[in-house]
Amino acid sequence: MEVRSLDSATNPYLAFAVMLGAGLKGIEEGYELPPGAEDDVWSLSSAERRAMGYEALPENLSEAIDVMAGSELVAEVLGEHVFDFFLRNKRAEWEQYRREVTPYERQRYLSL
Repeated sequence: MEVRSLDSATNPYLAFAVMLGAGLKGIEEGYELPPGAEDDVWSLSSAERRAMGYEALPENLSEAIDVMAGSELVAEVLGEHVFDFFLRNKRAEWEQYRREVTPYERQRYLSL
């Protein structure tokens, strides 16, 4: 099993709770782990990763929220109250972020 360090912006209590809950569920239900990746996955193209069976991770907060919203495991581990509260707050955060015009956008498009 491989566990990569959490992002420093994450809530460690929620993240570790979900990781522990997932591990316990896997043990209780006898989940089979997929084979480990022996390749340098990041040097492969998207098409090569798909062909080898590697699923893409969410590319932005909106996609991550959608994945989390569909997770019975996360809802069970966090409890419905925390789960719903977290999703509601992250959706509001995403909406606020989408409205922001970034320095990159100003530099790229206003110079025209």
